[in-house]
Amino acid sequence: MALDEPKDGDDTFDVKGHKFVVEKEFMDKAKPIKIDFSGMGFALDSNIELGGDDGCSGCGSTGTCGD
Repeated sequence: MALDEPKDGDDTFDVKGHKFVVEKEFMDKAKPIKIDFSGMGFALDSNIELGGDDGCSGCGSTGTCGD
């Protein structure tokens, strides 16, 4: 997830006052996408298998996912 402005190839969704921008091609592959927020941050769930069932939950500015 990142902050971004909508582009021509994007869909936008407004959920409870929060605007989400998703690339249409990515949405076709990933749908449905579920985003949950806890006090610790965001959790995303989709149809895309990212692998790494090691329980990594630190994919962010200090995370090590993908290393």
